[in-house]
Amino acid sequence: MVLNDFRKVNYLTLINNKLRTKETLRKIMTENEKTIDQNQKTSEEQGAKAKLFRKKTEKPRQQSLQEALGISVEQIQDIEEKLFIARFLDYFSEDTLDFIYKDKGTDQYVKKVTDKIAKMDQGNEEDKLLKMSFEDKNLIKIIYNLKANAEVLALNKGIKSSPDKRLRWLSLAVTIPLLALVFLLSFLSVDIIFLFPLLCVFCMIPQFLRGYVLKKWFAFKEESKNEVYTHNREDIMVLKSFVGELLNNIRAKLLEEKVPLQLIKFVLHSRDYENLKLLNTKNVRGLTQYYYSFEYPEGIEPFPIPENLKQYEHPDFEKGQKETPEKNFIVLTELRARDGVIESFVPTLREDLAEKINQVLNESEFSKSPSGFNEVVPNYSAEMAIYCVCGEIVEISDVQVAKWKDQFEFYLFEAKECKCGENVYVISLMDDSTEVPETLKEIFL
Repeated sequence: MVLNDFRKVNYLTLINNKLRTKETLRKIMTENEKTIDQNQKTSEEQGAKAKLFRKKTEKPRQQSLQEALGISVEQIQDIEEKLFIARFLDYFSEDTLDFIYKDKGTDQYVKKVTDKIAKMDQGNEEDKLLKMSFEDKNLIKIIYNLKANAEVLALNKGIKSSPDKRLRWLSLAVTIPLLALVFLLSFLSVDIIFLFPLLCVFCMIPQFLRGYVLKKWFAFKEESKNEVYTHNREDIMVLKSFVGELLNNIRAKLLEEKVPLQLIKFVLHSRDYENLKLLNTKNVRGLTQYYYSFEYPEGIEPFPIPENLKQYEHPDFEKGQKETPEKNFIVLTELRARDGVIESFVPTLREDLAEKINQVLNESEFSKSPSGFNEVVPNYSAEMAIYCVCGEIVEISDVQVAKWKDQFEFYLFEAKECKCGENVYVISLMDDSTEVPETLKEIFL
């Protein structure tokens, strides 16, 4: 319809100006069509950017809670930090084997926990007692003892490294001989057609190796989980007791501020705590996740939810809810990158930080990357790939440069929908020497 109207206008212009040649008419029509196509293309690109994160125009949950409930930013941050500590200690106590042979990752988590615990000195009496309890229980020593004991168990069962490291070494063991063989055959002037079957075999080997390593790893975890718990029951119960103290501390503060408890939802990996209301369960890679909110004390009616916070009343996982925040965020850690080109990385699932990542993305401006994914990550292959939670290799369809508050730039990679139906988003620094803002270190480092 727009095109037809455009043509009518130009026909009238031609008549009024007595332009009668077909060549002139064709030229003008072609130019108009190009203009319209360009406008449509621009509109589609803008629509794609708007669609990438539909929630961009919405206020972050933290800001909405602050404005509607009248609680300070510091109080919300305090709750988030305590929930982070609770989630980490709970996860560590339930799945200690996930941390074996990962010294750098464990050290990073421990540092975050100790930094947040140290800040409790500036809080009220309850927070100071919480800090004393953390120190009296000697939880840092317990964390490293549990990790060391789990590594001894793994070593006795023939597991000498983490699956990620083992896969990298196996990939190198396959790739180097392949390159040497291809070079040798090329030097001997062997017809390239005879190389195709060989290349196909070598391309399939990493997939078989990955399946074998992961199958062996998950089998080891399944058969060893009870053994880890039995041999370290006392230490694990000390960790869980402190998690219980943390959760009760958070609940008491929320009740004091009359915050509707049904708005605060979080994920844990066990059902060993009191005063929690179970909302749902989900199995992720063989590990059960429990979705909770806090339970009201007996005799206290639920606090009413302000009208502008009704959208947060129902859990994100509830069927039928529209436009729920993305959760499958993968961050490229242990990065080697320079001038926007990523040489190597370790993909790390940041599902526990999904809400914070969503908030950062909502506060960012996006622009199309001048380089395609193959230029940004030239070594992307089965040997160095990003995987969906279902185990499939993620296929990146779009590369965006995100600018957070005009201060900090990073990559946002959007993947095609996986065979399992999941949408995966990947974020990464553009250069490993980039100075990360303090508030974002938890995400990127």
